[in-house]
Amino acid sequence: MNTSRRQFLATSTLASAGLSAGWTRLAPVIAAGAAPTIVSAAAAGQPALLGGTPVHTGGWQAWPVWRPEWEAEMLQVLRSRKWYRPSGPHVYNFEEGYAKLIGAKRCLATASGTTALIVSLHVLDVDAGDEVIVSPYTFVASYNAILAHKALPVFADTDPATLTLDPASIASRVTERTRAIMPVHIFGLPCDMDPIVALARSRQLGIVEDACQAWLAEYKGRKCGTLGDLGCFSFQESKHLPSGEGGAITSNSENLIDRCNAFHNCGRAAGTFKGEGCFTRGANYRMTQFQAALLLQQFDKLVQETARRRASADFLQTELAKIPGITPIRLPADSRGVWHLYPFRYDASRFNGLSRDRFLKALNAEGIAASSVYKEQYFDGLLDETIASRGYKRLFSAQRLKAYRDSFNDLKGNREVCATMVGLPQTALLADRTGVGHIVEAVAKLQAHSAALAQAKT
Repeated sequence: MNTSRRQFLATSTLASAGLSAGWTRLAPVIAAGAAPTIVSAAAAGQPALLGGTPVHTGGWQAWPVWRPEWEAEMLQVLRSRKWYRPSGPHVYNFEEGYAKLIGAKRCLATASGTTALIVSLHVLDVDAGDEVIVSPYTFVASYNAILAHKALPVFADTDPATLTLDPASIASRVTERTRAIMPVHIFGLPCDMDPIVALARSRQLGIVEDACQAWLAEYKGRKCGTLGDLGCFSFQESKHLPSGEGGAITSNSENLIDRCNAFHNCGRAAGTFKGEGCFTRGANYRMTQFQAALLLQQFDKLVQETARRRASADFLQTELAKIPGITPIRLPADSRGVWHLYPFRYDASRFNGLSRDRFLKALNAEGIAASSVYKEQYFDGLLDETIASRGYKRLFSAQRLKAYRDSFNDLKGNREVCATMVGLPQTALLADRTGVGHIVEAVAKLQAHSAALAQAKT
């Protein structure tokens, strides 16, 4: 069941039940660890997949959310006829507000999260024939942003306990061509950044944080996107802060953001970066006034909903760990996730050999949207096509490209994650106390009836 993350997020919100009016009263109860009444294994009844009654009916919060009070501002932008970035104030206001929200000195709005990554890599001098170390467990845009510079995305391994880049696996991937490291805060789960930063500084490597799923995630008192040289965010429709498309780059370096500004604006000089002559190398990766106006109105909503997701995730971390065969994901010390998906690890051997695909089918039948999310994408053909291309054969030796391809087989941690991960949509974490409790109830029900599910042929 290899549904893409975006397909999964889209289909999981079709049956919307809306947010419960009682959430404000119930969220502190969940945060305090009070469990809803979970049906005992003996009384749980037959799994829905075997003809029983689903645990959860009515669906989950629809996404993205639209509020009528936002319309006036959007119409004002439309009627102003000032839609292009330099024509109106909204993009600048968004950049100023988002930098403050993240705790960064500067922010630059871009057309998408992918373009934010492309711009950032250019500014850190990633060029044709270079190498960038990146997490293999990520959306393909992380790979493609590196490939856009004709550089090689070199994979360090995934730590199965955290789903993020294993710092201990990075040093062995560094070569004389390595220019940067791209840690990915996947699902809004912070990477363990201290050892990554220490290694990068000791080797004089740049750090681009792929924080495209990590708005407001925190590591040791600082927000993700402020821990490396440049941080990149996405505001695509499925994201917690959505505008259809859109992205941002954050940094505490005036010079780096000015360079990003120049490159994303067709090479025009910006701030401290004057370039050579009238223009430098660049492209058009600008955000529109429409996107910025929509994003500006959602800051408070993002903060409030992040608190809801955290309360629900804290509850699930405690309760799901009590079910044999379910292992919640571990966060680094003194960090806080934002749970773009809620992930856990599934051990089929503790479910009487019930395969993960069968478990996912049964969980979805109970009304709990779930997916395996990412697979080993480096075996999908994209990188085989890349290293077989004329350009990459010119840039890298046949020996290097063979060793690179062979290295995919060494990613044992990532293979384990791809084979055992289960992800729930962030909209499920916005449910009321009863809805979040249904997740635990459904998993417990499948555990109790796992032998029958494994043997059934339906």
